[in-house]
Amino acid sequence: MIDFEYKSSYGIEDLRNIVRILRSEGGCPWDREQTHESIRREFIEEVYEVIEAIDEKSPEHLREELGDVLLQVVFHARIEEEQGRYDLDAVADGICKKLILRHPHVFGDTRVSGSAEVLQNWDKIKRVEKHQSTVTSSLESVAKSLPALWRAEKLQKKAAKAGFDWVSVEGAMDKIDEEAGELREVLSDRDRAAEELGDLLFSCVNVARFLKVDPEEALRAASDKFLTRFARLEKAANSRGLQLEDMTLEQMDEIWDEVK
Repeated sequence: MIDFEYKSSYGIEDLRNIVRILRSEGGCPWDREQTHESIRREFIEEVYEVIEAIDEKSPEHLREELGDVLLQVVFHARIEEEQGRYDLDAVADGICKKLILRHPHVFGDTRVSGSAEVLQNWDKIKRVEKHQSTVTSSLESVAKSLPALWRAEKLQKKAAKAGFDWVSVEGAMDKIDEEAGELREVLSDRDRAAEELGDLLFSCVNVARFLKVDPEEALRAASDKFLTRFARLEKAANSRGLQLEDMTLEQMDEIWDEVK
């Protein structure tokens, strides 16, 4: 029998204790087997579920999903604590010190005119803190694990701060035309086409950045729109006694134009 006190309400320390129990010899076999790597994907999925709750504007759903993310943080910290390297308090200590260091206008004597200057100071402090002596080292610090569109956007923003950027959105649009042309020339060569397609997508992100549009959100919205229209297409076809599998592309295009 485990030594555990049941309560009507629990806090952070209770969560730490529950995770400790689950990882102990008398706890859960599955939880004991997990490593940072084995639950890596679960962490990613939980974060996306938080985003979904935010998009739904549901406080209750958000509270639940934030709890799932908090569990991931506590769980990973517990794995490190078992190895004698650090614990959850050390994780909290690290982020507290980072926040204090990067907010000298709050915890120091620095004066700022507004949020724009706050962000400028944040970048300067971060580069010193991370020992980023060159612009390239700053770009290299962008996580490769980010969704590709977001990573491209962050790389472009950092390069733009160093002056490497189009003068206007027109230049970025011209680059799309150029990359699309290069893609057309190599469609028969899969490897070269993949490279040129990547260049085209990268150029599209540049345009999104100039328009202050989140490229990931724009693509998500386009996907949602496609799904909605496809559902209308199938419903309209079914109402005419047709199944998509038995229709020609021309027939589907005709109905698509009607329902979009």
